[in-house]
Amino acid sequence: MSRPTRRQVLHGSAAALTGAVLTAPAAYADTAAARPADGHGSSAGHGPSGGHQMAEPFDEMYQGRHIEGWPADDGGSQNGGHGDHHAHRAAGPHEGMEFVVRIDNDDLHVMRNADGTWISLVNHYETFTTPRALARAAVRELQGADLVPVVTG
Repeated sequence: MSRPTRRQVLHGSAAALTGAVLTAPAAYADTAAARPADGHGSSAGHGPSGGHQMAEPFDEMYQGRHIEGWPADDGGSQNGGHGDHHAHRAAGPHEGMEFVVRIDNDDLHVMRNADGTWISLVNHYETFTTPRALARAAVRELQGADLVPVVTG
């Protein structure tokens, strides 16, 4: 029986490495580490369909800060029974935004990812399944500091 050549060993190693790299994401996707916890993660998780439904409005006190959010085109009419309380805010500065999030009456710029998760300027490298979870995380990250508005143009 002949021994394999160096070229055969290198070719076999490269093929095995390629196979491992291509199958690792599929194997990782089914682990507990890949599942979202406490509003974090890449799963949209809205309802049984897991689709990209609009997040629910919220208005609450969290760690001594007033956080609120509502769909930008809604004008706040469904925001906890506030009626038209936010109607004047939905026009102008929120135009083109999908969801408005505020911390102590200051806008927190939020963006929705293609997979349905949310990010903000405060937590730009963390994804959250809901704007409420994102606002709470921003409050924790700010550690009592004021939210500085984003000035564009």
